[in-house]
Amino acid sequence: MSIQEKAPHNLTATIPDTARSAIKPLNICLLGYRSHPYVGGQGIYLKYLSKALVEAGHKVDVISGPPYPELDDRVRLIEIPSLDLFNAESHIKALRPQHLKSWSDFFEWWSMATGGFAEPYTFARRVAKYLKKTPHDYDVIHDNQCLGYGLLAIEKQGTPVVATVHHPITRDRQLALDACPDWGMRLLTKRWYSFLGMQKKVVQQLPNIVTVSEQSRKDISEAFDRPEKDIELIFNGIDTDVFKPLPDIRRKPFRLMTTASADQPLKGLKFLLEAIAQLKPDYPELELLVVGKLNENGQTERQLKELKLESSVTFVSGISTQEMVEHYAEASIAVSPSLYEGFGLPAGEAMSCGCAMVSSDGGALPEVVGNAGIVVPAGDSKALAQTLSHLLDNPDRIKELGQRGRERILETFCWKVAARQFAQYYQHIIENRTATQAQTGFSSPQIKTA
Repeated sequence: MSIQEKAPHNLTATIPDTARSAIKPLNICLLGYRSHPYVGGQGIYLKYLSKALVEAGHKVDVISGPPYPELDDRVRLIEIPSLDLFNAESHIKALRPQHLKSWSDFFEWWSMATGGFAEPYTFARRVAKYLKKTPHDYDVIHDNQCLGYGLLAIEKQGTPVVATVHHPITRDRQLALDACPDWGMRLLTKRWYSFLGMQKKVVQQLPNIVTVSEQSRKDISEAFDRPEKDIELIFNGIDTDVFKPLPDIRRKPFRLMTTASADQPLKGLKFLLEAIAQLKPDYPELELLVVGKLNENGQTERQLKELKLESSVTFVSGISTQEMVEHYAEASIAVSPSLYEGFGLPAGEAMSCGCAMVSSDGGALPEVVGNAGIVVPAGDSKALAQTLSHLLDNPDRIKELGQRGRERILETFCWKVAARQFAQYYQHIIENRTATQAQTGFSSPQIKTA
C-alpha cells in the first residue's frame, strides 16, 4: 500500500517525524534488466540514483542484465547474463544446446524468434533464482521498470520489493500501432508488446509502486487499474554537478539539439524535422544535432531525404556523458518534441546545462519545464516552427530561458533530494512490514548473510 492518500511533491510531508529524523544506513539492491546509459533512460536512472544513495550513506548493489551499466566505483555490480539477442549476429543461430537446459534461456530465444520481447520476464526470473540461492542481507530490493513475475517471487521470499514505473508502455504500444501501415505489422507489434499483460498484473499485485511524475501516476492508474493513492511519487533527479553550463564553449546561434530514438513515433522527431524544413528558407544556417542512432532505410532516413535535410541534420550515438554536456554547451536551443514522456530526463539535463528549452506538452514534460521554457502542443510542427523562429530572432530571450532553466533544475530536481526521499520511503516500508509481522506473529523467511 502507498503511505499516503495522495502523495504530494514532497514525500517527507507524509512520513512521521521519527522516521525523518533518523534514517538508518540501508543495504539496498537496485534491479535493471538492461542498464547501459546509452540504450535508454533506465540506465541513467540506475546510475545516478545508486550514486546518490551511496553518497547518502547507504550500501548499494545493482543487479543488471546486459548491456551492463556504468556505475560509481562505490556501487557493486552483479551481472546476470542473458542471451543478449539484440547484439547477436543472428537471433536464430544464437541458440546453443546448453540453452535448452534453461527455461529462461530457451524462452528468451523462442520469444525473440517469434517477434516477442521476453527480457523483462526472463531477467526477473533469473534474479529471483539468484537471490533464492545466494546469501544476502538486503533491506529492500528496488526494481527499475522490469515488472516481471519474478518480482512477486522475490517479495514472497521476505525482502520488501519496490518498483519504479516511469510510464506505462501502453502509450508506446498505441503509438506504434497507429503508425503501422498494415494488419501484418499490427500483429507483429501486438506480439512485441505482449509483455504488457505481465506488467499489468505485477503492478496490481506488488505492494510498493513508485513513479516519477503526476502525469505518470495518472496514466499508470488508468492503464494498469491501480488507484492513484497507491502509487508513490518521487521525482527524478539531475546530476547538476555533471550537467552544468560550460562558459568556455561558445554557443552556435543556429544549432538545435534533441535526444530521440530515430524511428520511435513516441519521441516526435518527425514533427521537429517538419518544423526545421519550414524554417530552412528563412534560416539557411539552421542545423540539428540528434543524440540517437539513425536506422538505415528507416522512416526517419526517408523523411530526411523527402525534406532535403540530409546535410542539416547530424546523428551521434554512443557518446560519453561529458561529450553530451559539451554538445548542450554548443546548442542554442534544445527541443523535446515527444508525443509523451513519463518524466523527460533529457529535457531536464538540457536545462541543467543552461540550454534554452522548447518542449511539447506530451505527458509530464510541462512538469519538468515549468515556466523556465516554452511549451507547444505535441505533434504540431507549425507551432513548433513558429516558436523556434521567435527565439532565433531574439537571442536575449534564448539566454534568459537558459538561465531560468538551470535555476529551475537546481531548485526542483536533484538526485540528493530523490535519494533522501527514497531512503525515507524504504524505511517506512520496512517499519510497516516489521509492525505487521509483530501483530500477526508471522515472520517471512529472510536469506541472511552466511
